[in-house]
Amino acid sequence: MEIYCITIFFCPLQRLQAKVIKLVDVSYGGENGFNQAIELAAESLQNVKFIQEKKLIGRYFDEISQDTGKYCFGVEDTLKGLELGAVETLICWENLDIQRYVLKNHTVGTETVLHLTPEQEKDKSHFTDKETGVELELVECQPLLEWLANNYKNFGATLEIITDKSQEGSQFVRGFGGIGGLLRYKVDFQSMQLEEYENGEEFDLDSY
Repeated sequence: MEIYCITIFFCPLQRLQAKVIKLVDVSYGGENGFNQAIELAAESLQNVKFIQEKKLIGRYFDEISQDTGKYCFGVEDTLKGLELGAVETLICWENLDIQRYVLKNHTVGTETVLHLTPEQEKDKSHFTDKETGVELELVECQPLLEWLANNYKNFGATLEIITDKSQEGSQFVRGFGGIGGLLRYKVDFQSMQLEEYENGEEFDLDSY
């Protein structure tokens, strides 16, 4: 019988140290034994992730309470922050229930990107051009979380998937829509929205 140590490695003060999470007995050697060790230590590993999650969201809430402006929440502001390259850490709920639609007006050749909740998807007016009444052609539809997972690196961000099992995670989901980010620098999203409205501009991420 072999014993495996599940460890996390880090390097303070130029010295490599290992923190033992759990010792487990396994019935096999080699790769099979390693896989069994991971399975037996799954609960302990999950606890580590749980602590890291609480720490991350706690840092996010600190930015809000200190009113640093170095945070964003909600789909629109988070996507704007990504386009600006301002998002350092993108935070998303693992069950984020928002679909990303790419729709095309075949009469003029323009494309529109929409991010819709299940309730919003029931409103068929989203799929019709408001000015011409033309029915929009569906080009692409996929979960927003999947799209972000495939594209976050293009924006220079890191992605953290969180649960709602902790008090902090639940508050993030209920109070901030389950999507947000920690920013590299302060961004005034309200001023940006006002300027875009006055200039008649529309924001999208069609180029990504």
